[in-house]
Amino acid sequence: MIERKRRSALATALLSGLLATCLAVTVTSAVASASAAQRHTAAADCSAGYVALTFDDGPNPGNTANLLNALTSNGLRATMFNIGQNAQNNPSLVRAQRDAGMWIGNHSWSHPHLTQLGSSQVASELQRTQQAIQQATGSAPRLFRPPYGETNGTVRSVAQQLGLTEVLWDVDSQDWNGASTAQIVQAASRLQNGQVILMHDQYATTLAAIPQIAANLRSRNLCAGMISPTTGRAVAPDDGGDPTTPPPGDSCTATITPGQQWNDRFNLSVTVSGSNSWIVTVTLTPPQRVIATWNGTPSWDSSGYVMTMRPNGNGNTFGFTIQHGGNWNWPSVSCRTG
Repeated sequence: MIERKRRSALATALLSGLLATCLAVTVTSAVASASAAQRHTAAADCSAGYVALTFDDGPNPGNTANLLNALTSNGLRATMFNIGQNAQNNPSLVRAQRDAGMWIGNHSWSHPHLTQLGSSQVASELQRTQQAIQQATGSAPRLFRPPYGETNGTVRSVAQQLGLTEVLWDVDSQDWNGASTAQIVQAASRLQNGQVILMHDQYATTLAAIPQIAANLRSRNLCAGMISPTTGRAVAPDDGGDPTTPPPGDSCTATITPGQQWNDRFNLSVTVSGSNSWIVTVTLTPPQRVIATWNGTPSWDSSGYVMTMRPNGNGNTFGFTIQHGGNWNWPSVSCRTG
């Protein structure tokens, strides 16, 4: 009898200890979960508005991947103004930018002084970059930053014809001019709602500044947003969800493929994936013009160089014939849902 009581008491003690342990684990887990939720909420507090982090001159092997890792691990999104040659030589890095939730802009083909070039040369610089990024990601940029920030009426006119919004900056980090990490962080701390900061893809000092820039923005209830193609200012991301979390990707993608070609003209087709309710913008380079279309309903802007195509019940592939006028470059193509 005494032995049975002793065993019963021991069993009761063990059970009590186990219950206490389980309760402690449950409470600890709940506290940890609450703490994580609080941190997440604090990171997503955008009550003071949005700023745009921009990085020029990529993508670069050995640099871009580290930059993307630093941005995503600190809950930041940015606009990457890519050089066309770099994009063509490193298409997987352009796709990595997109897949990390970054926005991609046009920074010319070879980074020349555009204001010293004629209209056709400027058009070539921008159009070739549109094509390289389009071919890498499935969609063409809507934002353009002129190299060195140099622009004039010719540059702006060509950009507008290509459906591009010119974006300069409010704050220069001076990373290109040898600024230290501390100086880059200090520059970013001056950002206010709607403003844009200039940084670059290739500098170790800029990479090291990312965690401190993220911390400073959080302390001021600012979030890293997108650049509006309408105003050129920083705004909330338009893809929904937590602005610190990259989106799963574009809601629709337009892929362009070649068809027949003749001496004076050529055919192209565009296939849309991701949505049956799509609007595709096709931007030509003068003196090109579209002389025929099929399997879609087109409309045109006042310049005659921007065609907007919508479905007409014949599926998600449409085509058109371009009379090239000596310019064999493919038009840029972008897709949005409507």
